[in-house]
Amino acid sequence: MKNKQKISPQQMKDLLLVLKARFEKNTNRHKNLEWDKIQKKLELNPNKLWSLNEMERTGGEPDVVGYDKKTNVFIFYDCSTESPQGRRSLCYDRKAQETRKENKPKDSALTMALAMGIEILTEEQYRELQKFGNFDTKSSSWILTPASIRNLGGALFADFRYDNVFIYHNGAESYYAARGFRASLQV
Repeated sequence: MKNKQKISPQQMKDLLLVLKARFEKNTNRHKNLEWDKIQKKLELNPNKLWSLNEMERTGGEPDVVGYDKKTNVFIFYDCSTESPQGRRSLCYDRKAQETRKENKPKDSALTMALAMGIEILTEEQYRELQKFGNFDTKSSSWILTPASIRNLGGALFADFRYDNVFIYHNGAESYYAARGFRASLQV
């Protein structure tokens, strides 16, 4: 998805400094990758920089977690210790938000991700993230839900407790102050 949003040159400079510092602090997430190559690719993709800025602005603390040689893309995940603070209290998708009769949440996870130009983590990606540390030990995060489950009114979320990743289900219209969503971005 191409994003028409832009960030100012100063915001870009500030964001690149934050991303570089995080990259250098967490080398276990991206062995054998060089920051200069990543930065050059980011500078050539201002729409992706805007999305990364949105991830950062909402508390996701995005960091590089991989590189796909076949497609020549760097992969960023939200690496905040807990589910991003600025993306909580959301139901799963717009349909769930619209069907909720009272106390509707301000937004939904899928709608917000789409607006930010990012993708909610799959179960596989969520499990991969947990290899880099313990994430969501006090919170939980919506994950991409298969259509077969969503069509029945449910949605999946995950967390990390007792040294294990747990995948749960809930009604898609539910929302909680400690549940948000984590996302990925390919650059």
